[in-house]
Amino acid sequence: MEKIALLTDSASDISMELLQKNNIKLLPFKIIYKDKEYDDRIEITPHMMYERLENEIPKTSLPSIEKMTNALQQAVEEGCTHAIIITISSAFSGTNNAARIVCEDFKDIETFVFDTKTLSAAQGIMVLKTAEMIRSGKSFKEITEVLPTFRDKIDSYFALDTLEYLKKGGRIGAVAGTVGEFLNLKPIITVADDGTFMGIGKVRGSKQALSKLISILKGYLDKGKHSVWIVNGNAADKVQWLMDNIKDLPNLVECNVAGITGPALGVNTGSGSVGIVIEKVD
Repeated sequence: MEKIALLTDSASDISMELLQKNNIKLLPFKIIYKDKEYDDRIEITPHMMYERLENEIPKTSLPSIEKMTNALQQAVEEGCTHAIIITISSAFSGTNNAARIVCEDFKDIETFVFDTKTLSAAQGIMVLKTAEMIRSGKSFKEITEVLPTFRDKIDSYFALDTLEYLKKGGRIGAVAGTVGEFLNLKPIITVADDGTFMGIGKVRGSKQALSKLISILKGYLDKGKHSVWIVNGNAADKVQWLMDNIKDLPNLVECNVAGITGPALGVNTGSGSVGIVIEKVD
């Protein structure tokens, strides 16, 4: 009889409570400060990272080979016959490739490493849906055949409050970042089909940024039923405003607030970002 283990990295932004509730093994990114490094979510919380962000922007590193090996070994010891590992987009991190390499050393358990080609709550939704399928008794084969279809049904859009952290992290040019800050421009970005960030415009001011996200969502709802998750980048007021302004829209089946954006991603987006993850409902 099959027993399936489920693993994901901390870029999925799933809370520790939900991970434990759904029996999901966490592969934590490393959050590296000048004086110390931490296992994401385990040794450093999102709130701890945001509090320190003004003083120091830490570096990040993918989950260690040791952590991946230990998690799979634990699954074997628990009697698992199969393991599904769901990772952040391979365009953003080497986690997916590292997981594939680690799996080659495990002959007693059948593995499937899935590149979500996304991140944050969109990745987390895929993980939680997989956990639900495991609980419902779906087979390893059934689940691994369904997983790739999630990519076509789930889209993400983010409004960043500042370009500062993308600039400091080398994600955009210094001049572009400086001009953007001076003009109070808020970039709107999405995750393209190839798993990379793609800018879709800039608006002036936070209110316009939130309105832009609503406009994007309405474009989806005009075509049919969807669910939405609001991504909280340490921006509780914006999240509540979005919730109040979209929860009663026609064709919106469900509206939830996703877990707070964690250290692995928050170091690049900074405090105050907000986003929406839109899922097509069949």
